[in-house]
Amino acid sequence: MHIPKPVKLIIGIFLKDKSLFPSAVRMLADRYGSVDMVSRWFPFDLTDYYESEMGTPLLRRMTAFERLIGRENLAAIKVETNILEDRFALDGKRRVNLDPGYVAREHVVVATGKNFSHRIYIGQGVFADLTLLFHKGEFHKLPWTYPDYCRSDMLRYLKRVRDKYVRDLARAGAPPTEIGKAISHG
Repeated sequence: MHIPKPVKLIIGIFLKDKSLFPSAVRMLADRYGSVDMVSRWFPFDLTDYYESEMGTPLLRRMTAFERLIGRENLAAIKVETNILEDRFALDGKRRVNLDPGYVAREHVVVATGKNFSHRIYIGQGVFADLTLLFHKGEFHKLPWTYPDYCRSDMLRYLKRVRDKYVRDLARAGAPPTEIGKAISHG
């Protein structure tokens, strides 16, 4: 049996009110450790799916975490980020949406609560969406890749995250994942 190397946790944060971002990042850092890479602001305007709940215009910022995680922890992290979203809700409506996933050498995977033909159920009501593949030095979209993950600025950011992840693995010799212990034991 082969256990894959740990991966780099990423969490997309989208919201209307930028002033909520620092509080959201602090809550995430308290749970998942230091943030080591933050993207610039991206417009979240390629779907209107969230507008009735969250308003418009929506903005997204990506965060990557220093501590590596086991891939098997993605479902638990998605459940936890859903709970964290509720802390920001007002009158039953989310004001912050947290989308966890991970960057590995070979791909980007994003967690979702929505099933579809290409998504794999990973437990706790969560599906893994294979979002991007890494090949010949760059990420490539798939027919189902979320449109905002196809943007050239997002792809550049994710490539920088992957580059950092590869350096982290080499420097640390693929360290054990502390986060897995935290999730499984409370």
